[in-house]
Amino acid sequence: MHRESESFLFEYINNTAPTGYETAGQKIWLDYLNSYIDDSLTDTYGTAVGIINPQADYKVVIEAHADEISWFVNYITKEGYIYVIRNGGSDYQIAPSQRAKIHTEKGALPAIFGWPAIHVREDKDKASKLDIEKVVLDCGCSSAEEVEALGIHVGSVVTFDADLITLNKNFWVGRGLDNRIGGFMIAEVARRLYENKQKLPFGLYIVNAVQEEVGLNGASMIAHRLKPDLAIITDVTHDTQSPGYNKIKEGDISCSKGPVLSHAPAVQHNVLRMLIDVAKQNKLPFQRQAASSHTGTDTDAFAYSSAGVASGLISLPLKYMHTTVEMVHKQDIEHVITLMYQFLVQLDPQHSFSYFK
Repeated sequence: MHRESESFLFEYINNTAPTGYETAGQKIWLDYLNSYIDDSLTDTYGTAVGIINPQADYKVVIEAHADEISWFVNYITKEGYIYVIRNGGSDYQIAPSQRAKIHTEKGALPAIFGWPAIHVREDKDKASKLDIEKVVLDCGCSSAEEVEALGIHVGSVVTFDADLITLNKNFWVGRGLDNRIGGFMIAEVARRLYENKQKLPFGLYIVNAVQEEVGLNGASMIAHRLKPDLAIITDVTHDTQSPGYNKIKEGDISCSKGPVLSHAPAVQHNVLRMLIDVAKQNKLPFQRQAASSHTGTDTDAFAYSSAGVASGLISLPLKYMHTTVEMVHKQDIEHVITLMYQFLVQLDPQHSFSYFK
């Protein structure tokens, strides 16, 4: 991988971007992207868009979402302990004994999710479901006044403290790869187009949308604003090989075996067919996945926008979603970037994806 690209990846992922508070990460993303685009825009809630050929009538979107799951401070006890609620799909089960950061106007403060020792817990001999009343954040204070003096208040955002690492040369592991790794991949598509001097016959809108984790909100807003003709979304999907997954329900998906192409009502079938054809023509491995209704990704927001945008979904296999150890294979990332790139360079803006030709 390009050294500059890897440096950007680590800076971008290790920066926190909680749902609703993505701005710092978006600035890092746009600073990197600016060398490879003609123009950019941002919207009121923080979605960032890099644009190539802004004058073109035909508009193509490649999209990822910029936010990561997190927590909100919800209640501070008189003894200085902090209770939290979810911001997105955060998991109370994994919180105990994790390091955390509480984000304040004065900066990020270290904290930990405390947990009693096993030999003093009443539930030590049985599984205990963790919920809002059992998971406690400790920032080293002994009173509510001391907590508040640090700038912590109800509504302060909390993220896990878990930077990106390399595992056995082939994997990257960290928090927030869902789906900030997608923001990395679409930025790399723009870089590759620029470095290969590829002139596209349409406008390309590289979209890093906010607030996916709480309802596809950023994608819905930007789809309405841009009204593109075509959208290719990238997100992550579950690697189902590790213990705890049911392949009958979740499908048979594996890291290292290539991008995942989805069959779903929201996925326009002719877009999917073109993605498959491009993968085969370029000898790129790919896997298939089915979604019985919604995909649960920003694909749904574009497909079901007021304009009904022809949409496709390219997913990256990922282990241990919504944890601090989300895990992706480097070769899968390269193959997703290549598939998006090759799809774009062969696309004719006169091509009709209509079912009725």
